[in-house]
Amino acid sequence: MSEKLTIVSPRDGSVVAERAAASAAEIARVLAAAEVAQESWRRVPVAERVAVLRRGVDAFVARGEEIAREISLQMGRPVRDAPGEVRGFEERARHMLSIAEASLADVVPEPRPGFRRFIRRDPLGVVLTIAPWNYPYLTAVNSVVPALAAGNAVILRHSEQTLLCAERMADAFVEGGLPIGVLQALHCDHAAVSRLIASPEIAFVAFTGSVGGGHAIQQAASSRFIATGLELGGKDPAYVRADAPFEHSVESLVDGAFYNAGQSCCGIERIYVHADLHDRFVEAYAAAVATYRLGDPLEETTTLGPLVRTSAADHVREQLAEAIGYGARPLVDESRFELARPDTPYLAPQVLSHVDAAMRVMSEESFGPIVGIQRVASDDEAIRWMNDSDYGLTASIWSTDDEAALALGERIETGTVFQNRCDYLDPALAWTGVKDSGRGCTLSSIGFESLTRPKSYHLRDGSDVLGLVLGPSGGGEGE
Repeated sequence: MSEKLTIVSPRDGSVVAERAAASAAEIARVLAAAEVAQESWRRVPVAERVAVLRRGVDAFVARGEEIAREISLQMGRPVRDAPGEVRGFEERARHMLSIAEASLADVVPEPRPGFRRFIRRDPLGVVLTIAPWNYPYLTAVNSVVPALAAGNAVILRHSEQTLLCAERMADAFVEGGLPIGVLQALHCDHAAVSRLIASPEIAFVAFTGSVGGGHAIQQAASSRFIATGLELGGKDPAYVRADAPFEHSVESLVDGAFYNAGQSCCGIERIYVHADLHDRFVEAYAAAVATYRLGDPLEETTTLGPLVRTSAADHVREQLAEAIGYGARPLVDESRFELARPDTPYLAPQVLSHVDAAMRVMSEESFGPIVGIQRVASDDEAIRWMNDSDYGLTASIWSTDDEAALALGERIETGTVFQNRCDYLDPALAWTGVKDSGRGCTLSSIGFESLTRPKSYHLRDGSDVLGLVLGPSGGGEGE
């Protein structure tokens, strides 16, 4: 009998849905169907592929209200915020489709008489996308839509916590006219994923998840010459300079740290504030965080939902207790958050001052509603602490001096540098990370490169060859 995969809602512990884990025979059928479908799909002109995919996006957006509510049920995001994921999915999908034809066009070097030369971007074949629960659609769309536009077939495997999301995506694109087999949802356990990656049908793996998960993906792919795209999270820093736009910085950095209960790979997890602003900033920041309402994610008044599971909340509780033991000062009165109780996924938001790099809350990914704020005396000190991390996904600088922000950004070891904003993916820019935040790139025109392989064509004119054969010298080409 197949193993059951179950979505247990952090909202109240209820079962949202159950699915049988795919058997070996079912996985083999999915792989075979993907290979057959891809052979036909790759021959469809790019413009026609894009038209089909746009209709799929239309179908997805049309179901947006239902999809958003399911997000809240599956992983606990407040229902007032969940529609933002549908909008973000649409923004990224439509942008990548708008640039697909230009990004996938032949690359033609300078003319050479008697020759036709160009580089064509061929699809890889079958792409496996493994998506997490925290932003189930926003992470999946980054690879799924450009992979399909490039002529690949895609097998989409979502986290057990949000497995309904894979079904919704696949159904929407089939409704839009995508041929059966080109995009398939697959529900399977971790062991089956490893076997799937080792299958000769899989040509590329796009994974978003933990560092440990990234190592497992690499291990599974190590016996094969296939590439992997790994987006593995972060411990993203912010630096508030003395010339920062104060109110904007406070408001934006509160949202950047506590949106989605802090469960964001590019959320703000540590803040460095220049000494000239530190005390004022900390006071205003803590006051703003104290206004959150922790509650049932299906209630419109809730601004902070539960974490995805109790073990995730316990991880944050451990970091908090350790930091306080080392001298950090909690600035938010947790007693005013009635639902915040031990042994539940409901956790009060917290802001810590008097922190330092020795505390796990400033070095280890938290993935929860907690942030540490550290005083710094200079730009150089801020950069030193921002780079003192195993991660490098995004970093933000808050300053009204544009040239200074750019100069500082060039010194930060990160994939994306923000000025006066944070926690946002612009689909026109490359989404990438350094160090343990992973490797590879999605979004922008560069995002198509890992989903295709270059094939060079060096074609000599037939008339030119005929002239060589019939000519008086009969010599070689001399190349």
